[in-house]
Amino acid sequence: SSLPLTRALPLPVLSSRQRYVLGDSAMHQMAQSSVFLSGMGGLGIEIAKNIVLAGVKAVTLHDTKHCETWDLGSNFFIRTDDVLSQRKRVETVCPRVAELNPYVHVDMSSSALGDSTDLSFLSKYQCVIMTEARLSLQKRVNEFCHSQQPPIKFIGCDSYGICVRVFCDFGEEFEVFDPTGEEPKEIFIQSITQDSPGVVMCMDNLPHGLQTGQSVVFREVNGMVELNVLSPHSFAIGDTSQLQPYAHGGFFVLVKTKTFTFETIERQLNDPQVLTPDFSKPESLKYDMFSCEQFYFNAIRCLQDAEVLLKLTEEAPVNAELVRCLSRTAMGTLPPLAAAVGGLASQEALKAITGKFAPLQQWFYLDAIEVVRPLQSLAAEEFLPRGDRYDGLRACIGESMCLELHKLRVFMVGCGAIGCEMLKNFALLGVGLAKSSGVCITDPDLIEKSNLNRQFLFRPHHIQKPKSTTAAEATHDINPDLNVDAHLNKVCPATENIYSDSFYTRLNLVVTALDNVEARRYVDSRCLSNLRPLLDSGTMGTKGHTEIIVPNLTESYNSHRDPPEEEIPFCTLKSFPSVIEHTIQWARDKFENAFVHKPCVYSLFWQTHSSAEAVLQRMQAGQSLEGSFQVIKLLSRRPSQWEQCIAIARLKFEKYFKRKAMQLLYSFPLDTRLKDGSLFWQSPKRPPAPIDFDLKDSFAARLFAGIYNIPYSEKDLSKEAVSRILSDVKIPEYRPSEKCIETDETVKKPEQTKMPQSSEEEREAITQLEQAIVADRVTPDNLQMRPLQFEKDDDANGHMDFVTSASSLRARMYSIEPADRLKTKRIAGKIIPAIATATAAVAGLVALELIKVVGGYEFESFKNCFFNLAIPVVVLTEPGASVPSVNNIFFSIWDCWTIFGHEDFTLSDLMNAVREKYGIEPTMVVHGVKMLYVPVMPGHSKRLKLTMQKLIQPSVDRRYVDLTVSFAPEADGDEDLPGPPVRYYFTRNGETP
Repeated sequence: SSLPLTRALPLPVLSSRQRYVLGDSAMHQMAQSSVFLSGMGGLGIEIAKNIVLAGVKAVTLHDTKHCETWDLGSNFFIRTDDVLSQRKRVETVCPRVAELNPYVHVDMSSSALGDSTDLSFLSKYQCVIMTEARLSLQKRVNEFCHSQQPPIKFIGCDSYGICVRVFCDFGEEFEVFDPTGEEPKEIFIQSITQDSPGVVMCMDNLPHGLQTGQSVVFREVNGMVELNVLSPHSFAIGDTSQLQPYAHGGFFVLVKTKTFTFETIERQLNDPQVLTPDFSKPESLKYDMFSCEQFYFNAIRCLQDAEVLLKLTEEAPVNAELVRCLSRTAMGTLPPLAAAVGGLASQEALKAITGKFAPLQQWFYLDAIEVVRPLQSLAAEEFLPRGDRYDGLRACIGESMCLELHKLRVFMVGCGAIGCEMLKNFALLGVGLAKSSGVCITDPDLIEKSNLNRQFLFRPHHIQKPKSTTAAEATHDINPDLNVDAHLNKVCPATENIYSDSFYTRLNLVVTALDNVEARRYVDSRCLSNLRPLLDSGTMGTKGHTEIIVPNLTESYNSHRDPPEEEIPFCTLKSFPSVIEHTIQWARDKFENAFVHKPCVYSLFWQTHSSAEAVLQRMQAGQSLEGSFQVIKLLSRRPSQWEQCIAIARLKFEKYFKRKAMQLLYSFPLDTRLKDGSLFWQSPKRPPAPIDFDLKDSFAARLFAGIYNIPYSEKDLSKEAVSRILSDVKIPEYRPSEKCIETDETVKKPEQTKMPQSSEEEREAITQLEQAIVADRVTPDNLQMRPLQFEKDDDANGHMDFVTSASSLRARMYSIEPADRLKTKRIAGKIIPAIATATAAVAGLVALELIKVVGGYEFESFKNCFFNLAIPVVVLTEPGASVPSVNNIFFSIWDCWTIFGHEDFTLSDLMNAVREKYGIEPTMVVHGVKMLYVPVMPGHSKRLKLTMQKLIQPSVDRRYVDLTVSFAPEADGDEDLPGPPVRYYFTRNGETP
């Protein structure tokens, strides 16, 4: 039984991780909004997929065209049978789009939409999205939407081969309640001057991140209760000279509401505001697409079109090369580009109907000229249609490149949201069609209901089926010719016999679609040692990144490390929380300690020792047994009935939420001052207030029953039954302790089982164990406990109830605003927020790079990307180059040194061989996490005489190992430098010994 909580309003289960991106307010706004989407080509179907997965109320799909073979290469919901039967595109895709989300009403229209159409039917929609529409029609629809009260939000999207653009108009006054989506930080105050203007100084010189004109809310300020940026650490707030003097404490929080102004297409074309992601391209490029908006393209690769278009744009500051590339490819389709921009356009639609995140002002432009630039010298015949599904792609990249894509052998690790999107891109690009080629995917996970709003290949009837095999079957529906081999394995050292070096050497490319950073690092190391390209990507909410790793050209994934996660000081968690994250982490730690760590230590202790009597004898003989004090205390207090579990929970409440506060106030009364005369209890320290127990606060009794294997019934959980038991629980009188309370933020948490025990504690433990043996409580059942495994997604297990209740009670004790269950679950469960728009965008960007890898492009052609669709910002940059090391020894991360040994080859022989062959002075040798030789380590000098066989002890079939050999730096005092991997073969010819 735990504290009843006010739960969030019910939302579809399949939107769980998206709720952490958008929040419940935006989700409910979406559930009341209708969208009109015109154009069911490659870009339109991407947008349809994303907004239906997101969960709007209704979507009307509009299109007037019939299915053609061409569509099979761009629209993943059109099948060969649809083409043969000449079905309308909208009739074909409507039921398949509707399958994505049963909570969204999807209908269709195939009525003509032209210059004379009455547009009043659009009045029932909150957002109108146009794709594949003439500019004149877009202008007309935009003017109508802009003139409505309130205005209908308008988005126009176009795709011309290698160029795409998005336009947004959300009306003259569009209010956004959260421009960034970032949690507003509580910044604690150092001081506020009594002046005109008053100046606020941030505590510890922390940057406030404010801009002039922004508003903040002050809370908990003492003294200046009445309550323009100067520097990163202070800002002005108007005249404070007439207010009471500032005393101490308080913090401020940014008020995030902001209003945006939009113009129509007609006005914006005169002076467009454009978000251009690639700063390496001249700004003039952004005009190229606007210049050709009204141009009609006659045919694929029509040189006459290119020259006419150039003549039309003579007076504009355009790029002639891009205009030619655009005209040659404009009738084609590049599916990855549609996926990337479809993700961004979909996010703009969600902004339009929710007011969540800053909207695009007002154009987004992207081209992939670097994909087609190296292909311009090819014969025109390369790009001509051949009557198959790849005609649109062929118009952009040519027949030879299409054939290279067909021959690819790809290994993709992970089949979640990004993995599903990548498989769709593989199918549309025709990756891995040839007999000796194909796509190998592996993912050990099963499909959960919460996966369905991002992992679009899965449906409700797939729940609890393997992701990899299910995704493979769904991908075959998109392209039956695709060869997909689905595995259920993790990729880790334990599966190296499956994913061996010979497996990697047969591959052309590896793709990671994983959340787990360590797994990505492992895959990167395998690609590095086998010289294989790696395409990596990831998302967190609306943010995404792609990284392209090409042998001998770029740095690797392991070339850089994320900064370590900032730890909350131990004393802050234990005694001085100031923000809700502290109380949530405290509650999560309490769960881990009480219900996971202690039961594990308890069970392991009794498995390790033969009997309680043997333990008693050793303790009486003066032996110190690790963990014995804690284990015997648990045994002596072990409950055997449900009533005792209730009593334990009640006493825990008293300890954590009443006596802890009383003890802190005893040790540090409210008027306590520091050596400098300032108050001890001032921001960020909050003085606690003891909480009196209330029946609604009954605390975690069923979790204690779980670890002790004590049965209980639903009747036992009733208010009446619990109340009756609690009335008999005796609460000992509180007596303050003189024990020192830690206030030093640099002190780490001590490990309980390794803390030295006093002689008094040892005597107490011996007495308790003696009493347990005499009372016959040392039974096999009593020497076992059942550890819990924290599971955030099972609402019936009480785990999140415990963490949310404990965090809320502690927050109340310290006057911190509590978090709801959703926020608590995100922080405690370390949930990575996710939304389909971002996963579609990163997968599209990665697939663009795949084409470049297949074409063997130069370093300058490759692009890494970082984006945040919330702001929005998209930045394309060159990858980090693979830079040779210095020290007069030239090598890169892609090099691998080799040493051939034999049965009697010693560690000393290895170091001599490296010295002679590569000219370095070895100082340290490491195998994996095992240090084979470190001069300063005791006894390591003796290892020089040991054979490599003895030191490494390889398995019978192991031919070699990869070692890290460090060498001395040029300057004294510098750290040793690691060389490239040294592959040591156990025999002279590298065969199995």
